[in-house]
Amino acid sequence: MKALVYHGPGQKSLEDMPKPALLEATDALVRITKTTLCGTDLHILKGDVPTVGAGRILGHEGIGVIEATGDSVTRFHPGDRVIVSCITACGKCEYCRRGMCSHCEKGGWILGNTIDGTQAEFVRVPWADTSLHLIPEGSDDEAMVMLSDILPTGYECGVLNGCVKPGDTVAIIGAGPIGLAALLTAKFYAPADIIMIDQDDHRLDVAKKLGATRLINNGDGKAMIKIMTMTYGRGVDVAIEAVGIPATFDLCQSIIAPGGHIANVGVHGESVPLHLETLWSQNITITTRLVDAVTTPLLLKTVMAGRLLPKQLISHRFPLSEVMNAYDTFANAAREKALKIILTNEPPAP
Repeated sequence: MKALVYHGPGQKSLEDMPKPALLEATDALVRITKTTLCGTDLHILKGDVPTVGAGRILGHEGIGVIEATGDSVTRFHPGDRVIVSCITACGKCEYCRRGMCSHCEKGGWILGNTIDGTQAEFVRVPWADTSLHLIPEGSDDEAMVMLSDILPTGYECGVLNGCVKPGDTVAIIGAGPIGLAALLTAKFYAPADIIMIDQDDHRLDVAKKLGATRLINNGDGKAMIKIMTMTYGRGVDVAIEAVGIPATFDLCQSIIAPGGHIANVGVHGESVPLHLETLWSQNITITTRLVDAVTTPLLLKTVMAGRLLPKQLISHRFPLSEVMNAYDTFANAAREKALKIILTNEPPAP
């Protein structure tokens, strides 16, 4: 089968790889029909995620059709169309029972990390009964891909951890796909203002179309001054960090109002200063989180009801055979005006 293989920082290639086989009775083999690229994949290619070894097939999102299941799988059958969750959950360990599936003792974020992932024609999914979601009839395939990771990540790590509530002023730093997913799901809670901050005017234009009430291009480095002016010196109630670099986390610390919440979503590959000398007396809550994907069923219902339209986040489409071009487009997002990219695996010839 064809697959995108990581060979160390800055090195990747589309290769012929062995088709995966069922290894455990709880496994399912899924033929991937659509997958996508994630900002985390770019962090892997930078060398920011040392758990990913050379020779690993990347990817942790996608939808597909079940080809085979192990003897212990009871919820799914060959031919079922499914969403592959970015988080593999055994459903039985202490962390899964607490809803912290990202820390599952036998799973967690393993696809495209410690086991082969979804940027391939086939993927083996461990703990299939609790790591797959059935795709409803009549659904849009591309919207379903967004439920693998981006929507639950923006919602859980940004909106829920940020405790967004009616009337809040929310700042989202980073108008990439994750930041935009946080924007879409923050609207569930009727904040008074959603301020989107980025250095890319195209992404800011998209954010405005999706419901951002104020836009700041921080190319001049004056976002903090602009936000404090907008909020009459008070700051924002919720700051969602959706980039993963020291400068954006530092901005969150400088604009948060007393009693506010800083919700980190970005993947950080280097140390970030924590300014406790100014925050210690401000009743600030700082949260970190790896998505648990426990909200996927809820988000699936909102998509099917037409209340959430994640297809708006898709900017480009490529066949899997052109995955190298897709990565180049995604890595040069400002130049290419790229947001979420769909990779389609061509169906087998009859």
